[in-house]
Amino acid sequence: MGPVTSLSGIGQSGMGLYIVSNKMTTINPYLSFNGNCEEAFNFYKSVFGGEFQFIGRYEDLPATDRQNFSSVSDDKIMHVSLPISAQNILMGCDSSETHEEATIFGNNIVLSVNTDTKLEADRLFNGLSVGGQIKSPMSDTFWGAYFGTLIDKFGINWTISFEKGQ
Repeated sequence: MGPVTSLSGIGQSGMGLYIVSNKMTTINPYLSFNGNCEEAFNFYKSVFGGEFQFIGRYEDLPATDRQNFSSVSDDKIMHVSLPISAQNILMGCDSSETHEEATIFGNNIVLSVNTDTKLEADRLFNGLSVGGQIKSPMSDTFWGAYFGTLIDKFGINWTISFEKGQ
């Protein structure tokens, strides 16, 4: 393991010593739906409370990106995010048609990692993709993030993102 560069303290628990870091890398669930994402997220909003941080439909895509999503109904959800705590956001989309694969319970949950730096995003993406399958390499997106997707060698779906405006 490499050197620790961002410490804010060392603590102790019944399990031993642990390091407290200033890093704010977070992992959030990303749920895929077969066309009922909006209904599901309105339900989750009624349970968790709060307001959507973002809700976007496929019809909102820039023209240059719409060509990649021609089979998707315009009114379907491209991305929605609902903060459920100070640290966690429940996110989702209607995606089975966009990726030309059926949403099956098991492949409809993605772990979404958000990092503080582009370098950390690349490090995590490169590490998780070893022996796995890169679905979308790390690249700049129209929504202003540096973003990539992969399936690790154990079959777990991941998205890695760095919000460039941070």
